[in-house]
Amino acid sequence: MKGRRRAAAAPDPFTYGLFAWQAGWVFALRSAALWTEPAKAQAKLTEYALEKQKAFASGALDAGTAMMAGATPAAVAAAALAPSRHRVRANARKLAKGG
Repeated sequence: MKGRRRAAAAPDPFTYGLFAWQAGWVFALRSAALWTEPAKAQAKLTEYALEKQKAFASGALDAGTAMMAGATPAAVAAAALAPSRHRVRANARKLAKGG
C-alpha cells in the first residue's frame, strides 16, 4: 500500500457506472487475450488473481479506517472500492494503449 488516502466523499452514480463498465471491459479483453494465448494463461491468471487480492485487502483496510474515523456509510463504501477502482482504471488505460 502506497501511503494512506483520506476517505473522500462518496462518488456519484456515474463514477460507479464507469467503474462497472471498465471492469467488464477489462475482463472481456483479458479473457480474449487468455483464450488466444493459452500457453501464457496460468502465469497471467495468477497475476490477475493476486492483483485483485491486493486491491480487496487494501479496500478492506481503508473501509475499516473510515469506519473508525466515523465516516458516513457512503464514504466507507467509497473507501472500500477506491483501490479496486484505481486498479481497474489503470488496467483499462493499459489495455487501451495495446498493453
